[in-house]
Amino acid sequence: MNLLSWFRRGADVCAAPTALLACLLLVAAPVARAGESDSDGKNPDGQSRTGKDSITVMVGAGYEHIPTWIGSRAYRYQAVPYVYVEWPDHFTLSTVDGLRVDLIRGEQWHGGPYANYIWGRNRSELSKRLQRVILPISPHVQAGGYVEYQATSHLSVGSTLSHDTKDSGAYFDVYADYELPAIGYLQHSFEWQWQAMNGQAMRRFFGLTAKQARRLRVKSWQPGTGSQQMSLEYDAFMPTSLHTGIVLGLNYSELLGAASESPIVRRYGSSHQFTTSLAFVYRF
Repeated sequence: MNLLSWFRRGADVCAAPTALLACLLLVAAPVARAGESDSDGKNPDGQSRTGKDSITVMVGAGYEHIPTWIGSRAYRYQAVPYVYVEWPDHFTLSTVDGLRVDLIRGEQWHGGPYANYIWGRNRSELSKRLQRVILPISPHVQAGGYVEYQATSHLSVGSTLSHDTKDSGAYFDVYADYELPAIGYLQHSFEWQWQAMNGQAMRRFFGLTAKQARRLRVKSWQPGTGSQQMSLEYDAFMPTSLHTGIVLGLNYSELLGAASESPIVRRYGSSHQFTTSLAFVYRF
């Protein structure tokens, strides 16, 4: 069985209701953990740890290579800011994973409000054929809550539940993050994520009314609540000096269920989605 077949089979398993009960214990903490220590009890820059009262702040800028819209086969480059602020047991703010405020502050359990900014799709990013038919989706903010369990010093598991602040879309994510052993100063991790959408969100991103379908000469598509995608991401941070470094993110996502079966995706896009990001950051 090849890797893609295994990935799809895993998606089907996690989409099953019984498997979701187990998946509810999966949550993650991504991207660069620049403030975390290596095996000798010091940070990669050689300074001693300051514990949970220390605040990690990294700012910078970079580029992303992303699909022009969710389900697209075309890609675009875009300049993006990079911000990562972490105050352990209080909050985390990231341009990659949004805002998490920890109200539980337990040794292993964490949870509280959650918010994130989601890219939409511009009409200019659609093909000439789709521009005349498919509606654009404005970038928007999702807000909700999260719960996280620190299973080991390297493994975090949990989930988020969020809702569009200006629409009726709702999203449920289950994810797990494993921090890999450091290689010299390189800090890196893997993140697995599964996402489901309610019917309103699925139809907004992947649906086709009868009128739209006739213009595209495909069948209409009105999906309901269900699995939307599964993804695997590799994140890394490499210091380049005492206060600077490079952040890398590699993500592969596979659209699932009604999202992958949408005529928009099957005829004009692809269920295989790749995202690459690279940023140069300054660490305070």
